[in-house]
Formats: sequence, C-alpha cells, structure tokens
Amino acid sequence: MQARSADGTPIAVSRTGEGPALVMVDPAGAFHGLRPMAGAITALAGAFAVHAYDRRGRGDSGDTAPFAPERETDDLAAVIELAGGEADVYGFSSGAAVALRAAAAGLPIRRVALLEPPFVVGEPADEAFAARLRDLIEGGDHGGAVDFFNQAIGVPDEWIEHLRAHPARAGVEALAPTLLYDTALASTMTAELLAAVHAPVLVLNSAGSDDYLRGAARDVASRLPAGEHREVPGDWHGLDDAALAAQLTGWFR
Repeated sequence: MQARSADGTPIAVSRTGEGPALVMVDPAGAFHGLRPMAGAITALAGAFAVHAYDRRGRGDSGDTAPFAPERETDDLAAVIELAGGEADVYGFSSGAAVALRAAAAGLPIRRVALLEPPFVVGEPADEAFAARLRDLIEGGDHGGAVDFFNQAIGVPDEWIEHLRAHPARAGVEALAPTLLYDTALASTMTAELLAAVHAPVLVLNSAGSDDYLRGAARDVASRLPAGEHREVPGDWHGLDDAALAAQLTGWFR
C-alpha cells in the first residue's frame, strides 16, 4: 500500500490484521527490513488492523527536501487517511515525537501510546553530536554515522556488533541521512506542544532502561493533559513483544 504526503512524498505502508485502525511509528534507524516492533505487530493483528510504514527517506518511502519536523506530521496524516480516516497511534523512541506532534496538530487520533520518548523538554540541543553526525553523513560514511548515532544514544556494544552483521545492514546504512531528522524531532519538542495534546496518552518505559530514558518517560507523561505513565519489566530501550502487545491492547481497547 502507498500513502501520499502533503508535499507529494510517497509513503510505503503495510497492513496486518483486521479491526480498529492502529498505526505504529518506527524509531530511528528502522524500516520494513528491520522493524523492532515486528513481533508485537503479529501479536496485535488479532485485534487491530495494524498499519506500519517506512518513515520518509527510509526503505520504500520517498523523500522531499528540505526536511522539517512538520513533514512527518503530514506523513502520518496520510497514513491515517489511508487507514480509514481515524486511528490509534503508537510511537517508539523518535516515533513517539512524531505521534505527539501529530496529536498536538489535531489529527484524528483516538488514543496514543508511546515507548520511551528520547527527549527531555527544555534540555539544550547537543550541537556537537549533531555536527559530528552531519559530518559523517555528508562525508559519505553512512556506516560510521549509524555506529556513531547508536553509540551516542547508549545502544549496548553487543547490539551494535549484531547490527553490523545483520542482513538488513545495507538498508540501515541507506537511511543514515534520516538520523538527522530524528535528531531534529527530539530537539524541537516543547512544553507548549505537549500541552496541546488532548488525546489520552500512555507513556511506557522499560525498567531495564537507563536513568535518562526512564526519567524522560515520566517527564513527558507529567506534561500531557491526559497522560499516564507506566514502567514495565524489559530490556534497555525495549519491551518483550508479548508485554508490549498486552499493554497496547489494554490501552487501546
């Protein structure tokens, strides 16, 4: 399936299951060939029509310069329209920032669930990190950019080694320029934007994540007019597929 964003960018969408529409928004570095929530999608398909999509510049989706965070809101709007005009939305990591921006913009979203939004409102942007990432990408070292990004955000070394040998590595390196999009999304979240989100929002974090990610989840939930926070047993920056599916099913039903 394909949606078309407001600027004409084609967005590749897949649908699994039947039921109320649920749109899943990927984290940084993900696409249809390497989707961390693929197992949860399978578990959710018995209760929902689950729509997953390659965010712009990733996988089979197109891209249109220049990038602005608002373009990702337009992309999600197009996916929701394709899904039937109204949906629940789940966003993981930088995908959480996309979901929050869309809800604040008034898109037809019934309920929102987030896993570990990777930002703290009011925290200064890490200009040195962004500059180094941009230098690697513009210099053509996409593999180095992927590794640098993952190391900087705290991905365990063994996961980074596993990703280097993963069959989808070429696809991950191809989307390296979009890591700058994720950086821009996270650094431009504001208290005013969160205050404009009136849909009910569940903010999850894994008990196995670091202090920053756990604290960020609590902070985001506290700033939302209808926010709820839950900590769930899990690994660093992630939950078991069954645990995530159970949380989402309970929340969206």
